Amino acid sequence: MSADPAILLDVSRLVSRIGTGPLTGIDRVEAAWLSHLAPREHLLLCRVSRGQLLLPPEAGPAILRWIEGDMAGLPARPGWRERLARRSGPVACAMTDLRRMAIASAGRSGTGLAEVARRHLPEGAAYLNVGHANLDRRLLAGLKGFRRVVMIHDTIPLDHPEYTRDGQSERFRTRFMTAMSLADQVVAISDATAAQIELWRGRLGVTHRAPIVTAHIGTVLTPADPGAIPTDFDLSRPFFLSLGTIEPRKNHALLLDAWEALARRLPEAGMPRLFILGRRGWNNEQVFARLDRLPEDSPVIERAGLPDAAVAALMERAHGLLMPSHAEGYGLPLTEAAGRGVPVLCTPLPAAREILGDYATYLQPEAVEDWATHIAALAQSRPIRMTGPKIATWDSHCKRIIRLLGHPVGGGAAE
Repeated sequence: MSADPAILLDVSRLVSRIGTGPLTGIDRVEAAWLSHLAPREHLLLCRVSRGQLLLPPEAGPAILRWIEGDMAGLPARPGWRERLARRSGPVACAMTDLRRMAIASAGRSGTGLAEVARRHLPEGAAYLNVGHANLDRRLLAGLKGFRRVVMIHDTIPLDHPEYTRDGQSERFRTRFMTAMSLADQVVAISDATAAQIELWRGRLGVTHRAPIVTAHIGTVLTPADPGAIPTDFDLSRPFFLSLGTIEPRKNHALLLDAWEALARRLPEAGMPRLFILGRRGWNNEQVFARLDRLPEDSPVIERAGLPDAAVAALMERAHGLLMPSHAEGYGLPLTEAAGRGVPVLCTPLPAAREILGDYATYLQPEAVEDWATHIAALAQSRPIRMTGPKIATWDSHCKRIIRLLGHPVGGGAAE
């Protein structure tokens, strides 16, 4: 087997995100795959209220359109199945429309969908799950006969349960065990994640040993639109960006501490700005309280929901990206900044060192004064631009995995 195989792509996570705002890193991976598969032979699998749908390729452009916020053509209200499941809003209306498009539907375990999919796809097709969603043991077992490929973005819920929502570590452990026990191939997005996958399947006593391959995820440098920057953002002073959900592992407390340290060192007129761009997450009440207490004239500004074009325009003008995370499986903001030559200050996590090498300045996640010193130094001059490392594209990422699927399990794929 060497020809590119047909793919059955699971889009359950992406559909669940319709109408919820800007995509997260994992969402972007699923969306990129959906776009990449458009000209290739494929079908889609999607979990809906109390069931599973097998979808034709034509459903893909509709899902991508809905994700971008274009809800034209969606039913005005959800169907009875979604209403019975107490679902509402755009995602429920999208699920209703997907039921209309479906080639076949089944219960939660997807019984019978594999047989229908095999009638529509050539021999050697692969099931691809890149979203950490719909990893149901009965579903994966029923897909035997497909090459079952599962991507694991990180093992943070196992490594650091203290940084997760209540119950998330237990749910992730169940999904992880399902994937490790039934997948024919495992894809990691970094060598650091691959090492943790190997570590945890040993710790959890998983005897099945599916091969693990690393494929760095792609980075898209969205065209900048300065006109999309909020008008209340004062860009007359040096400014820095923090991108991502405001959750404990992102360590926003360090940044707030650093700006307090800067305020003790610098006159008010010399204070740089900090734009914290991301929605509020969970278990972070102290940080939320500190943000809520910021005065109107604070140099620290929190904002959620900015369009990608506005973030890109800010990135192009920023003095640096700040990422003091306690844990990351990859970190797309790092490559988005490096791709534009923007200086990066981040913690020395294995994934960050793997993808950025010596491009970034690495600082410990508790070293407030060190962060303040480096931020002050960068703020003293005009924004500098550097020569960044080679960054993976979505095309190279997808082609690497598709080449892998054209080889026997464990046979590897040419770089």
